[in-house]
Amino acid sequence: MTTARQASDDIRFMARAIELARARMGETWPNPSVGCVIVRDGEVVAEAATAPGGRPHAEEQAAPAAGDKARGATAYVTMEPCGARSSGRKSCSHFLMDAGVSRVVVAAVDPSPFAAGRGVERLRKAGLEVETGLLAREAAVLYEGYLHRVETGRPMVRVSEDGAGFDARFAASAKADLTTELQRLGEAGYTRVWVGPGELADALQAQGLLTA
Repeated sequence: MTTARQASDDIRFMARAIELARARMGETWPNPSVGCVIVRDGEVVAEAATAPGGRPHAEEQAAPAAGDKARGATAYVTMEPCGARSSGRKSCSHFLMDAGVSRVVVAAVDPSPFAAGRGVERLRKAGLEVETGLLAREAAVLYEGYLHRVETGRPMVRVSEDGAGFDARFAASAKADLTTELQRLGEAGYTRVWVGPGELADALQAQGLLTA
């Protein structure tokens, strides 16, 4: 049974994981920015976020950094740990299991082919306690572009004044085939791009390609 103190700690440590991930937004494509905080007896023993370029993942940095202190600890992760890797390398779920973590709290479930619930399932089969959905709304901004690319094959496009937290600026003629241009960026791994206010933004909006 979750106590009021534990619930309060869970929120605090997940908020820290989200903070770590937000600081890396725009630097980790083609992967989403993920934060991981490992806590034992109420103390943070390790924390990490996805490295620039998308590797290494947050969990594969934090688990080894925690060392023996990871045993019996809780890991707060902003997105479901991957259950498999496209490269065949050790998955984030395995990093947490091998480190001896006993509980994993996840903000958002990952719909990608290498997670899609498999990470959570693998952790539970190994005997770890897993909870999902904590601060999911607050974490949503971290993955909106990534999920958009998974669903559409295109990066999400938003209007921005300075592009902070975006992968890149979308530069194209307003008269171009904008869907094709965005699909090319999606194939290249971009998840979240920006445009300034003006003709291009208007053209994207008219074609249903601009996210409010």
